[in-house]
Amino acid sequence: MKVVWKLETATVRDVYEQLRKTRDLAYTTVLTMMKILEQKGYVKKTRAEKAFVYRPAKPRAQVIAGMVREFVDRVFDGASRPMLLHLVKEATLSEKERKALLRAIDEVEE
Repeated sequence: MKVVWKLETATVRDVYEQLRKTRDLAYTTVLTMMKILEQKGYVKKTRAEKAFVYRPAKPRAQVIAGMVREFVDRVFDGASRPMLLHLVKEATLSEKERKALLRAIDEVEE
């Protein structure tokens, strides 16, 4: 999704070429992921000459919220607190970041 957001519109080849700059992966892997993103409603595609062109279907914040919710449901059985505790324990947070996170949690719980 980051590549599609960055480019605004992209073919599978465009996404593949961007991702290959930082890691080795197969074209078919990117094709599969683009199909999954389309099935989930995160991207839309249109036919342009010989290839499909993908574009974001929803605003970035809405897509991120959906992906995070899906991850929390799948990995943490829908409970956000264990995920947050894991992030606080495992992530290298500065004191400022840790305090900001605690403030945010307190605000939600009030």
